[in-house]
Amino acid sequence: MTAQAVKYVLDANVFMEASRRYYPFDFAKPFWDGLLYYSEMKIVCSVDKVLDEINKGNDELKTWANNEYIDYFIPTKNEDILTAYSTIVIWAQGQDQYTQLAKDTFMKAENADTWVLAFALSNELAVVTHEVLDNHIRKRIPIPNVCNAFNIKPCDTFEMLRNLNFSF
Repeated sequence: MTAQAVKYVLDANVFMEASRRYYPFDFAKPFWDGLLYYSEMKIVCSVDKVLDEINKGNDELKTWANNEYIDYFIPTKNEDILTAYSTIVIWAQGQDQYTQLAKDTFMKAENADTWVLAFALSNELAVVTHEVLDNHIRKRIPIPNVCNAFNIKPCDTFEMLRNLNFSF
């Protein structure tokens, strides 16, 4: 699969960190326009549970997400996604590495991470996140750890942008 054929599902932290740290709306509009463009091209998307996390804030990101990007938060109420979600949850329950609290948090229905992973698994997408693989962590279940278990490609925002030949 070539880099151009890769499709991506975005974790909540991609939106949140970009808007608050390195691509704020007041001077990095091309980044946000690029997300819209690649979403229109069906290369990038996210899921409804990520929108729920964004909506907990009251900032420019919430406004943008609900006015500009709303069509690209895909509903997770779909049989294939629910099957993948179940597969991932069963896997998590069987992992001795993580504390029970980490497992319980990961399996909460409102936890967007698990839904992003289920969407990626059911649609063969790469997951864009700023979380990193940690084979020794016990207190939480990082997205890249799950990606590793299910052969899902994880990457960060910058790798995705490079793969898409994006530039400002």
